[in-house]
Amino acid sequence: MTKEAGGGMLATGTDVGASADPPVDGRGTHRRRRRDGAAAADVLAVARRVAAHLRGGLTGPGPGLAARELRRLLEADAVGLVGLSGEPSWSGRAPADADRLVEEVLRTDARVGAGRIGGAGALALPLRVRDELVGVLIVTGPVRVRSAEEAAAWVGDAVERGRLEASAEVAEAAELRALRAEISPHFVYNALTTVASFVRSDPDRAHDLLLDFADYTRHGLGRHGDYTTLAQEFGGIEAYLALARAVLGERLRVQVRVAPEVLPVAVPFLVLQPLVENAVQHGVELSGGSGTVQVSGEALGPDCVITIEDDGPGMDPDVARAMLAGTGGGDGLGLVNADRRMRAVYGPAFGLVLETAPGAGTKVTVRMPRFHPGVVVS
Repeated sequence: MTKEAGGGMLATGTDVGASADPPVDGRGTHRRRRRDGAAAADVLAVARRVAAHLRGGLTGPGPGLAARELRRLLEADAVGLVGLSGEPSWSGRAPADADRLVEEVLRTDARVGAGRIGGAGALALPLRVRDELVGVLIVTGPVRVRSAEEAAAWVGDAVERGRLEASAEVAEAAELRALRAEISPHFVYNALTTVASFVRSDPDRAHDLLLDFADYTRHGLGRHGDYTTLAQEFGGIEAYLALARAVLGERLRVQVRVAPEVLPVAVPFLVLQPLVENAVQHGVELSGGSGTVQVSGEALGPDCVITIEDDGPGMDPDVARAMLAGTGGGDGLGLVNADRRMRAVYGPAFGLVLETAPGAGTKVTVRMPRFHPGVVVS
């Protein structure tokens, strides 16, 4: 509505010619986006911490810490996590009917509670890992059901991830036990036969070879932690090479050169010896001729570099790539295991480097940090 005032027009109320929407403030939009980004970062940080707390499942101190994180995120009065066995873990005051809610969820494998939680009400939801009921999440306070359901799915995913990590650790331990037991019966037979042949003709050499055999089997079958020093690893390698030279005679020539400064470096147990055995077997023994195996170790800046090289028949580079990728059949199992273990311990940049070509021999390079967090000889 307008009225005339001194020959002009004075607008009152809303000007119909102007937009009803407020003007866009670029700075305000930017601030909102920053707030939204910070909120998303907070949620992701909570997800990471919850996953870490539930790595061991729904037992121990982890669930209590995870419940506290979820309570803050959901702004709930209380959050409880209950496994199929053990005491419940609570952040906040547990409702009086918590036990009944847990029993009903475990009996029905279904959600128990109202649409929107309010006041003293509570909502209990099943926790599942691949459709398997593993526990119960209880939430009290003004929390929407959808939010509680997402939290339950979140917890289930974290528990599943923890199980997968535990399974991977068990598989790695089993792989290490298999490596320790992977002493070739054929090599043992040949080594002992060779020792026996020297008992009368050269008893001193027979005695030394028996000591080498004892060192070889002790290193391979003895109780060790996950890591050993290069000095200990090379001790086992030298014992193996002494026996291999006795078995193959003049067919096998060996050169070992290791810089003293790398001997204390910690390495995964039995990561190098299978590579040396592979060089002797495929580079010399199976070729039917003679050959040289060279093993060297040196410090290169912050890293330690080990090379195992033979002048045997070599192989097609495509075959070598398939072997390292684990698609080359049964051949190269030692290479595949060593490559995967190095990458798992030190990171993807520390896999094996394999150089070969038909008629050009094979060279394996192993690079590792001289010092790496968590890689300690126990």
